[in-house]
Amino acid sequence: MTISDLVIATTPSPHVRQLKMNRPAKRNALSNELIAAIAGACRAAVADEDIRCIVLTGGEAFFCAGADIKEMQQRGFEAINNPARRNDWRDITNCVKPIIAAVEGICFGGGNELAMLADIIVAGDGARFGQPEVNIGVIPGDGGTQRLTRVAGKSLAMLMVLSGQPISAQTALLAGLVADIVPTGLATARAVEIAGMIAEKPPRSVELAKAAVLAAYQTPLEAGLEFERQAIRVAFTTADQQEGMDAFFEKRSPNYRGQ
Repeated sequence: MTISDLVIATTPSPHVRQLKMNRPAKRNALSNELIAAIAGACRAAVADEDIRCIVLTGGEAFFCAGADIKEMQQRGFEAINNPARRNDWRDITNCVKPIIAAVEGICFGGGNELAMLADIIVAGDGARFGQPEVNIGVIPGDGGTQRLTRVAGKSLAMLMVLSGQPISAQTALLAGLVADIVPTGLATARAVEIAGMIAEKPPRSVELAKAAVLAAYQTPLEAGLEFERQAIRVAFTTADQQEGMDAFFEKRSPNYRGQ
């Protein structure tokens, strides 16, 4: 299945949609067109009731080299601040289905900002993460200063953003930016494996759980606790909740239908 020439969509396991960025000559530099293709592919996955988890991948030597510098040179600030790009970025951010990023090689600038939109990042042990925008006289403009600080903490975020120097996959793991490291070349396989495990769970509960965890990331504690209480209240109204508990007591595998 091809969403566009820039994003190739496949189904590597049941209920899992893999989206591969396909701009190898530019090391998947995030042009407005590529971001639009990723957003469109995410929207299609959300609309497909058979899809329960998304895996986002790049190339073997690069996940994404960053924003399209040529586009920025030609268009200036508007290259990253136009309404269409902001709306596409928002749609990826607000995707209700879990996204797992499989990162091999370099993941710089806008690529790191894109990876941070994923719910889980799996990295090959040779991967490197960076925000090098300061090296060309700008700063991260797609959420890097905000998301990286929230995920990895002020000191490491300052080091990456102010120096422009990348960090290793091992450092990213210790900082909480990455969830798992595997040998180089195996990040996609591991991401698909995790996605398969998630896809076996009741879809509505997974969506509610994702939203609740993001509430912890975005809101004060009391507001997050209230969100969690409301989310579990909704979970108790689903047919899958009844099926899950019935299967537990009947000692059988549950059959979740997303209802």
